[in-house]
Amino acid sequence: MKNKPSKFMELLETFFDRHLPVSVGVSPNTIKSYKYAFRLLLEYMYNKHGIPAGDISFEDLNYENLTGFLDWLENERHCSVSTKNQRLSALLSFSGYAQNRDFDAAAVFRNSLLKIPLKKGKKQLRTIFTVPEITILLQMPDETRSTGLRDKVLLSTMYANGARAQEICDLTVRNVCFNSNETASLILTGKGRKARKIGIPARCAKMLRQYLIHQGIQNQSNRHVFSSQTHEHMSVSCVEEIFKKYVGAAREKHTDMFMAESYPPHAMRHTTASHMLEAGIPLVVIKNFLGHVSLSSTLIYAEMTQDTTDRHLREWNEKWFGSEPVESGSDTENKMPGFLSVK
Repeated sequence: MKNKPSKFMELLETFFDRHLPVSVGVSPNTIKSYKYAFRLLLEYMYNKHGIPAGDISFEDLNYENLTGFLDWLENERHCSVSTKNQRLSALLSFSGYAQNRDFDAAAVFRNSLLKIPLKKGKKQLRTIFTVPEITILLQMPDETRSTGLRDKVLLSTMYANGARAQEICDLTVRNVCFNSNETASLILTGKGRKARKIGIPARCAKMLRQYLIHQGIQNQSNRHVFSSQTHEHMSVSCVEEIFKKYVGAAREKHTDMFMAESYPPHAMRHTTASHMLEAGIPLVVIKNFLGHVSLSSTLIYAEMTQDTTDRHLREWNEKWFGSEPVESGSDTENKMPGFLSVK
């Protein structure tokens, strides 16, 4: 007679088969990352405590065993702090789902996880978005709504020209010049009231032109390009709220990404500079583009790019050289459930 699956395994299966892909709509990469987390947890419970996957209950996942699992990831599997935090985030996500469906059964598991803080890693020089993160972020605003259209154009323009938040707030229609080759030039007024002329590519220029027409301000030279719902001249705090809103929404759908503690508007400026440098654009060009007085201010991005390179190499090594896959042949012995397959 086939044994009935434990409540833990029953809820875990519906979490992966229905909740994540259907109810929440997270990306396949996030689901794959979550599956790795639970495969590793089941492997740990079997190797260290002798409990096969099919026999694990919520009661087994107490504070001692969960902290032991996270220590095992760091000390024996040599996972980075970022990867370890991703595994903890996966467990937290499931624990919330499980407790909403069977409060009593999942209480120990959920409460134990809530006692475990995310571990702080080496402080980054600057917060930047990766290229995939930027792609996702710029797709988050709902263009069918007036504020969503504004936010998409604002975020896209900031990425295209590396503007400071205050510079984008101060941008007026007279400071926008559409060129014959379908690009556009913006005059930004930076620190010390110094103005600089920055070009933006055709795709962003088209988006900006359409936005001005949509707002009916294309011929109002003194109007600010971006306004809030209450003020014609948008404030920096409003830009901060826009970033907070869309980064938060992106995190919910892509929980294996956007791992920095916060992403202020200035993160977009850092991102633009770093991506330009990675594309091979000389530092002196980036210096003028950003409006830096001294090249030394721009040199920070050379260090940041190396830090980004190191991070990508570390994540690549973790994925392909032993940090993620469980031991060969262990699935059959440990009766790893089929719904956790990551092939």
